[in-house]
Amino acid sequence: MNVIDIMSSEVITVTSETGLKEAARRMLQAGVSGLPVVDSSGVVIGMITEADFVEAEAARSWGRQRRRLLGAVVGEGRPIEAHTVGEVMTSHPVAIDQDSDVTEAARKMAEHGVKRLPVITPDGKLVGIVSRADVLMAYARPDELIEDEIRGDVVGRLLQLDPDSIEVTVTEGDVTLTGSVPNRSDARLLEELTARLEGVIGVESDLEWALDDSSIE
Repeated sequence: MNVIDIMSSEVITVTSETGLKEAARRMLQAGVSGLPVVDSSGVVIGMITEADFVEAEAARSWGRQRRRLLGAVVGEGRPIEAHTVGEVMTSHPVAIDQDSDVTEAARKMAEHGVKRLPVITPDGKLVGIVSRADVLMAYARPDELIEDEIRGDVVGRLLQLDPDSIEVTVTEGDVTLTGSVPNRSDARLLEELTARLEGVIGVESDLEWALDDSSIE
């Protein structure tokens, strides 16, 4: 299963010129703790999170203290305070390609200690965002529902094959496919479509086919 299958495609974004107050308002209204920062062409150039606001406020507070100290010693000073997203955002954020699998997304989140990843195209444009909750929901989907979807939707509806000719076993998200299909293309399609289903961790196939039509592709 790939990231594009579980990500949220409707993403609220900001630009580097967006004011901090406006960015904070959008985050609160959407109930999220971070927003992707994009340029005019939709390429991800940063992330702004609650932590960035905390750091900005800490710097603002220190600026006020420093101004009072400098004022007492050498006269009035002027603190440098951030006003736009570009001044406090995390540049070059950790992102993930839309064709990466969910396991890779989980690994990146754990390795970098982040709660969400912008999902991008090969040229860096934003297509969605994947969160820890998305990954958790994918892993937590019951085996019985996965098996029913493989049999009913993939085997029966999409490939229009006889569900009784294929045995599907799902254990903790790992799928095993056995039985027979008409040709090699059907076997490959069944494996690939199964791997894309929400909750599928891995696919092991022992399918047999009567016709090897790989040369036709």
